[in-house]
Amino acid sequence: MHNIVYVLLRRIHVPLIVLICMYAVSILGFVLIPGMDNTGKPWHMGFFHAFYFVSFLGTTIGLGEIPYPFTDAQRLWATASIFGTVIAWLYGIGAALSALQDPTFQLIQKESSFRRSVKRIAEPFFLICGYGDTGSMLVRALSEAGYRAIVVELDQSRIVALELEDLGLPVPGLCADAAQPDNLILAGLNRPNCIGVIALTNSDDVNLKVAITSKLLNPHVPAIARAESQEVEANMASFGTDEIINPFDTFAGRLALALHSPGIFLLYEWMTAVPHERLREPIFPPRGRWILCGFGRFGKAVHKRLQAEGVEVTIIEAKPELTGAPADSIVGRGTEAHTLSEAGVEHAVGIVAGTDNDTNNLSILMTARDLNPKLFTVGRQNLHHNDAIFTAAQPHLTMQRGSVIANKIFALVTTPLLSDFLRLARGKPNEWANQLVSRIGGISGDEAPQTWVLDITPDASPALCAGIAEGNEVRVSDLYRAPHNRDERLPCIALFIKRGKDEILLPDEDAALQTGDRLLLCGHFGASQKMEWIAKNHNAFRYLHTGEERAHGSLWAWLTRKKQPQGR
Repeated sequence: MHNIVYVLLRRIHVPLIVLICMYAVSILGFVLIPGMDNTGKPWHMGFFHAFYFVSFLGTTIGLGEIPYPFTDAQRLWATASIFGTVIAWLYGIGAALSALQDPTFQLIQKESSFRRSVKRIAEPFFLICGYGDTGSMLVRALSEAGYRAIVVELDQSRIVALELEDLGLPVPGLCADAAQPDNLILAGLNRPNCIGVIALTNSDDVNLKVAITSKLLNPHVPAIARAESQEVEANMASFGTDEIINPFDTFAGRLALALHSPGIFLLYEWMTAVPHERLREPIFPPRGRWILCGFGRFGKAVHKRLQAEGVEVTIIEAKPELTGAPADSIVGRGTEAHTLSEAGVEHAVGIVAGTDNDTNNLSILMTARDLNPKLFTVGRQNLHHNDAIFTAAQPHLTMQRGSVIANKIFALVTTPLLSDFLRLARGKPNEWANQLVSRIGGISGDEAPQTWVLDITPDASPALCAGIAEGNEVRVSDLYRAPHNRDERLPCIALFIKRGKDEILLPDEDAALQTGDRLLLCGHFGASQKMEWIAKNHNAFRYLHTGEERAHGSLWAWLTRKKQPQGR
């Protein structure tokens, strides 16, 4: 606020001085010029009357001559004062409007408004640096899940897009460089309710700077950063960045997972989906010879994973000398039919269009499909606004950098136990995953399941902990009962129990719960709120556990006692 007043006064100080001087001269003139009272005697106007008259004279309201009719000299001075004060007012108003439109003043005003918005957030929030495709997906997902977020973005057009978004919760946005520590502090980095810093800009150097700043200024806050080069990824890991996400490595790993364990791949996709995302259909990439178009960062990651799976790969690269492609690579973009034929597309089982140009990738897929309709197709989508044409092209698998990063981060920050569950699930056979996927699909409907964590602690689950303390055996099956009818089952599954150092994967329904347990569950949207009611409400838990309904509240308790037979 101090900066706003200072800048405004600096811009209009000359018009303000002119206006004050004009009023002072006009008032002094009315005091010095003699008038005449109603008896014809000389009369001098006092400063109060002069100030009062000039005040409405300057705004041209025109209330009349007070307290006596003016003499010719007074009327002449009044005429000069009218022109002088009106011109001074026009000059001052014009200067004020110009100051209000000044970019510096508007920037300070926006920063002041942003600062107030940040201070008004009392709930835990995530500080998100970068509001491109990835940032917008993540912010929407967090908002739909009930999490607050604050955005720092360098591009003003993206901040405008944020303001126009129809989000469930207001998201303050600051147009500033996230690489500057002062901007991160302004955005709430040092606030006690900041629960995570997420760096998602298009620059690895900026993401690195954000991660370093976060660890130095607030080391207790988890830092998650996006990195698209191995060097920056190693640099981030060296000073303790909590999670580093390389979208190319992540997708390449998922593709390799789909080759040898389609069920585990589908489980990963469902568990890391954002709220209300439609369930992905199963895919079954074939084994055989694949064609990889493009050997940049994405192509290198895919090539490495496919080779680790024992898959033969033929590479097509337009500039092999710049990308370091293998010597046996075929020179070309892959958009030409003769280049694909030279790579043996007629006898290949799959193709990856992995260049950094969406138009070329779509052309590769369409040309290859004409030459071999049985190909398994994988397309890299670089820009989010090309969703419609990639959907129309219908590749079997689409690598969209933004969704890969956003989905993974959303799963990490909203469901901490999910990474432990997926780590254990990856060691299970594909048949195990198929059975679990079938169970999850039966309860989640058409949308990806919601995942949540239930902590068996006195603060988070007072009813459950009280039941355990009373000696009751609380089982996993008790959590599956619907609060309104204990004979109905909630559409959810317990996936994982963390008990100290012990990890229990897919616990049985008869498994007993203990105080201190952390449960990972998944199910249809709405089941988590009902389960929270069971965990916190003593009467609801008693009814579900024993079938006994007890009155609560003094009035209902008194009525219950009155209805009971005497002698009991």
